[in-house]
Amino acid sequence: MSVMLETSLGDLVIDLEVDKCPRTCENFLKLCKIKYYGLNAFFNGELRLSSCNKANSPVSKDFIAQTGDPTATGTGGESLDSYLYNKDPVGPPVPRYFAPEITNKLKHVAKGTVSMAVAPTDPAGCGSQFFITLADNIDYLDGKHAVFGHVIEGLDTLDKINEAYLDKEGRPLQDIRIRHVEVLEDPFPDPDNRIVLSPPPSPIRPPDAGGDVVRIGDDEDAFAQLAEEEAEEQRRLTAANSSALTLEMIGDLPFAAVRPPENILFVCKLNPITQDDDLELIFSRFGKILSCEIVRDKKTGDSLQYAFIEFDLQESAEQAYFKMQNVLVDDRRIWVDFSQSVAKMGSAARAGFGGGGGRGGRGGARGGRGGGGRGGFSDRGPPPTRDSGYGARAGRDLPEGYGEPRRRSRSPRDREERRPERDSGRRDDDRYKRDDRDRRSERRERDDRDEDRRRSGGRDDRDRRDRDRDREPRRDDRRDDRRDDRRDRERDDRRRDDRRDDRRDRDRDYRRDR
Repeated sequence: MSVMLETSLGDLVIDLEVDKCPRTCENFLKLCKIKYYGLNAFFNGELRLSSCNKANSPVSKDFIAQTGDPTATGTGGESLDSYLYNKDPVGPPVPRYFAPEITNKLKHVAKGTVSMAVAPTDPAGCGSQFFITLADNIDYLDGKHAVFGHVIEGLDTLDKINEAYLDKEGRPLQDIRIRHVEVLEDPFPDPDNRIVLSPPPSPIRPPDAGGDVVRIGDDEDAFAQLAEEEAEEQRRLTAANSSALTLEMIGDLPFAAVRPPENILFVCKLNPITQDDDLELIFSRFGKILSCEIVRDKKTGDSLQYAFIEFDLQESAEQAYFKMQNVLVDDRRIWVDFSQSVAKMGSAARAGFGGGGGRGGRGGARGGRGGGGRGGFSDRGPPPTRDSGYGARAGRDLPEGYGEPRRRSRSPRDREERRPERDSGRRDDDRYKRDDRDRRSERRERDDRDEDRRRSGGRDDRDRRDRDRDREPRRDDRRDDRRDDRRDRERDDRRRDDRRDDRRDRDRDYRRDR
């Protein structure tokens, strides 16, 4: 009469002493048949046994391996009769434990001795917990615990259990569990109970799962090392989860598990003169666009040089991502990535959460503060490099007419953009002229006073005070003259740059028309 225990470290075949301990062996066999020991852990936290010299002390090496408690705490478990009564409470109550069968003929002499743990109750009793000795001659357990079997195969498995690393409570750091129990021979008749006659399926979840302490699973390799790519991916995932949780805490995300839409592109490094309509026209070749918005400063209305483009279909967004990367638009090579912003998600997803700017994109430079926040870092490749010249090479990805230099001199939008600059230049010139007239009038007044003083001889105290008072304005006049000269030079440089731009535009228009 024997039982085979399939553990996570190997198999154990136990031969039972059915003649000397029939009650204990019957209880053990029937519990094995109803899969009571399925996925039970070798907890060995504390040996909670009565009348034992090592009671309430941590289990150490070369001692025992205890199991049979579904809670893996040393305080659980019950006998077969108590288990069946709790499942189907019919008749008088049944005690939790039965009387131990302790005999002097069975002792803890050899390694692999299987003994039923005796609970420290009054009177003492046995339930479902049992232990296996990991060393020879543990004689101080004799007469205190009921031996009912011996391990006849699998002593190497006991050696592995004996070498396991334990925590401060004596439980293995990596779980050691009974995965399956096979009754090889059962000489006892089954009780008239439907649970025993039709045993339940094998458990798929450990009975002690869900505790506060997270342990290494019995099917995990504690010494396994991930490949460099997998480790980097895991680090990125952990960092992303941490960032999402932080953004949720500060109100930038509605909740940490939110997923950004996959049909919105984040476009940055735009030219400040690029307009929403132009950008929408360029990207409309890939599919229907629901919205195209360039983020602008709230106060000045100037472009922050990044935008969000929402497509009708995800396939259109993916095609635009692959085709428009590093393409020349208004003499600037743009950077395209999928948006990670959730700032414009529906109210249903953001109900009960505070708003926030959201993030810009996975790649690219920082977004502005006006609309979206910053973009993250791209895992799709390094940032683009800037090329000089005009992009004939990237023009094949643009619609017709957008791969060539822009004709600024003939564009109505360009004229509108340049008119405020010219008006501001005229206003500056008028202001400079008024300041010059005021300074010249002040100089004439001072010169008149100086001439009067020279005519009067300069002996008057009032004249001396006037000369001291006028000396400071003369220094100010010299400083103003230097400042005026510097402004005149800057104005001349600005006009010279305008003339050069006009000549370049005319030459460009001429070459284009030709």
